[in-house]
Amino acid sequence: MRLVIATPLYPPDIGGPATDAALLAKHLPAHGIEVEVYSFGLVRHLPRGIRHVRYAYGLWRRARGADVIVAMDTFSVCLPAALVARVTRKCFVVRVPGDFVWEQAVQRFGVTDTIEVFQQKRYGFRVETLRTLQRFAVQQADLVVACSDFLKSIVATWGVAPERLTRIYLGLDFDDYAEAPQNVPEGKIVFSVGRLVPWKGFMTLIRIMPELAGWHLVIAGDGPLRGVLLEQARALAVSDRVTFLGALPRAQVLGWLQRADAFAFNTSFESFSYQLLEAMASGTPIITTPVGSIPELITDGSEGALCAPDGALAFKNALMSIEREPESWKKLTEAAMHRAHTFTAERTAELFAEALKKICA
Repeated sequence: MRLVIATPLYPPDIGGPATDAALLAKHLPAHGIEVEVYSFGLVRHLPRGIRHVRYAYGLWRRARGADVIVAMDTFSVCLPAALVARVTRKCFVVRVPGDFVWEQAVQRFGVTDTIEVFQQKRYGFRVETLRTLQRFAVQQADLVVACSDFLKSIVATWGVAPERLTRIYLGLDFDDYAEAPQNVPEGKIVFSVGRLVPWKGFMTLIRIMPELAGWHLVIAGDGPLRGVLLEQARALAVSDRVTFLGALPRAQVLGWLQRADAFAFNTSFESFSYQLLEAMASGTPIITTPVGSIPELITDGSEGALCAPDGALAFKNALMSIEREPESWKKLTEAAMHRAHTFTAERTAELFAEALKKICA
């Protein structure tokens, strides 16, 4: 079997689709599947509109000798991939990493509803146009693969037939190289990582820093809220205890996770988090939220502490308990490490290969 992976991101790009595409490309050949990766990054420098036409042409050339096209998002590569798959009559698979339209609605169009509520309501013309395009592209797939049960329940509202919708968890290679961090601040370190967007909750983490003497917050990631977060740290007079690292290569993120005294992940939406899985594997105490797919990875009091999104007092108390109750947290981190290692890239590739062979048959 020959497979073309159409992905919006690919290493050295960072992000879930980049990691997922790279791991599938690495492990699927062991199951008799030849993989070619075609990244949208090759055309991203072109003007809007033109880049999608150019990408579709490049994908068409690569797809002629393939059996399956796999799109690693629901919009930027999914739309061209859906059209190419129809023209070339190839099997078409969509790997859903999240709801692109909800993310755009929150970032660009002032929507404040949760992703669950978003599925049930109607909004303005631009949001509904994006929603129509996303659902059209996904509905063309012979198989739609969600990365968690939570996300599968979301995609089920998009008009995808139940027999064409499945869940395959993401997985990791746990022997990857971790680069030791440089210029490590003094004191205890609480580390967080993610795009600087509203649903990642970095504002609350900064807000509790005045009450956490001896702690230093280190944030890895970039995004549209960077300026707002910098200003908030200045206004609270904690700029000297909040460090913004910007976007980091995965090896450096792994290094910070291993060095940190706690991993705080104050997210209000998560389809499936590689960062959380990596934190579990690192043996770092984890404080996060019971939203989206997170309860599929962590049970409160078993592998970490779960606090309500933006629950400032709960996050502060959980961080302070790490100093007060080291033995209890040692048990939690050991359980988290054991749980993390059940989500392997090899298992993900095995299940993906079985699904691909089934639809091609």
